[in-house]
Amino acid sequence: YEEVVKPGSLPRVVPSQQEAQMSGTTAYADEVRRVRAIGVETGDIAQVTGAEKGTVTAWARADRRPAGEYRNRLLELVSLIERLSRVMDQGYIPLWLNKPVPALDDKRPIEALAKGRYREVSRLVSELENDSFS
Repeated sequence: YEEVVKPGSLPRVVPSQQEAQMSGTTAYADEVRRVRAIGVETGDIAQVTGAEKGTVTAWARADRRPAGEYRNRLLELVSLIERLSRVMDQGYIPLWLNKPVPALDDKRPIEALAKGRYREVSRLVSELENDSFS
């Protein structure tokens, strides 16, 4: 950490650029580990994001952090899993993600996400959310 003092203000401690970057890397690692902990396989995360399995493993170890489209797709997956965990047993989520769904032209949600069809999968999750709360 570095101490930053501006004239006329109290000193404050801010993380160095490297520490701030590590903090972000750790946050992504936590998300990847959480997704894997409910049973979503590394290969499925790789398929959704377009990254290699080794890259996903490096994210989970906090050796690297996703950027660009990899990050966007990872966060879409994380968001959907958070929503799904409110409407179904967490153990069923990996199965649901890999099951052909008629509303997706019999594609698996994992495949749809990998092709950038997040909004379509999100609408399906919305229907599940509406059914469970009505």
